[in-house]
Amino acid sequence: MAAVPNLLSLFRIALIPVLVLLLRRPDPTTALVATGTFFLACLSDFFDGYFARRHAYTTNVGKFLDPLADKLIVMAALTMLAAMPREPRVPGWMVVVVVGRELAVTGLRAIASGEGLVLAAEELGKYKTVLQMFAVHGLLMHYPRFGIDWHAAGMYFLWLSMIVGVWSAVDYHVKVYRAVGLGGRGVRTRT
Repeated sequence: MAAVPNLLSLFRIALIPVLVLLLRRPDPTTALVATGTFFLACLSDFFDGYFARRHAYTTNVGKFLDPLADKLIVMAALTMLAAMPREPRVPGWMVVVVVGRELAVTGLRAIASGEGLVLAAEELGKYKTVLQMFAVHGLLMHYPRFGIDWHAAGMYFLWLSMIVGVWSAVDYHVKVYRAVGLGGRGVRTRT
């Protein structure tokens, strides 16, 4: 039972190639199946966290796998959405900002870990993740259905998630700077 959260994270990672293959075909039916696949990944993320907290199944592997799985599936979906031959598209520059933020925070976590500082997920980061999930669902649906312009809704949430994501990245950097003192004792500068 202790392996359930990690298996759910691995399941989420295994869904990435399925999602990528689905997003190679820009049509309404495939968009619906891709949305369902992403929804399944989001459910696995919820249950991963639920089992880990409820049964105290936190492991170092889980602390690594869970956020990695989240980042990989969102980055894969956004990259494919920016590259798809359908209009309107997700702007490539927004994907670069989202992916750049994820890489910057992951690198920062590695630096902090090397200094003995563990960066727990902050509220802003959690809000960013939820907003990204809403954004990706809308962008995957893309086509107007049920009287809703899904692409416009997805873009709205993508803008919000990008702003909150950049804000949380700055917050992480300031906290690490203060805790580790990257400007002082930790890093030597040349003169």
